[in-house]
Amino acid sequence: MTEEPLKALEITDVRVTFDGFTAVDGVSLRVGPGDLRFLIGPNGAGKTTLVDAVTGLVPATGSVRFGGHELLGRPVHRVARLGIGRTFQTATVFENLTVLQNLDIAVGAGRRPLTLLRRRRGIPEEVERALETIGLADHRERPAGTLAHGQKQWLEIGMLLVQNVQLLLLDEPVAGMSHEEREATGQLLRRVGEDRTVVVIEHDMDFMRTFASSVTVLHAGRVLSEGTVAEVRADPRVQEVYLGEPVTEAEVEA
Repeated sequence: MTEEPLKALEITDVRVTFDGFTAVDGVSLRVGPGDLRFLIGPNGAGKTTLVDAVTGLVPATGSVRFGGHELLGRPVHRVARLGIGRTFQTATVFENLTVLQNLDIAVGAGRRPLTLLRRRRGIPEEVERALETIGLADHRERPAGTLAHGQKQWLEIGMLLVQNVQLLLLDEPVAGMSHEEREATGQLLRRVGEDRTVVVIEHDMDFMRTFASSVTVLHAGRVLSEGTVAEVRADPRVQEVYLGEPVTEAEVEA
């Protein structure tokens, strides 16, 4: 577990525009320390683009602060050095290397070049902890390419954990998973969230209802609704976006 104090993610009036099209239109939200926040919304709502802005992959205006540091305007590698990591919809692991080797390389991402040339004496403590956390301790010698789909996602999360990432941004981590894998992933996110802040982009509403601590709904690049799972589900504007149920103009303006 990390010994650093938990930090909040503060997003204020963030806008992302591509060739005149505004993909993120003045989004403001706060993810408190230790929160397991789900970002939901229909396709094109701006969820992934918002995370791209936070991690430095796309230029944006406004402000994104984490632990007192402004993120906007920093290159990707400098954002990562502040303890921020993300995954994508397709796991990015070294398939020809073992689970243990993948984690060892991830640990090395924070080491000086000369130390990478030294042969390790045993398995680093942070790697052992990550193997237990992600449930792959018994698969440490397996090539990553032979892992099941869900296990590859867990390995990628483990590769962030060994780098002592404080904020995890996960893009549809359970897409394509079996029911059992989704359940195991949800439990993993809860364990990870005990000492980190986690933001999950998700379309699986059952998964969201089961594991989210709080929810932000994006629609057309803006925040449509925010709150607990129950509060968001009861919002008529959310019902209209997802279920096609009509709402009055007064409800939209509320």
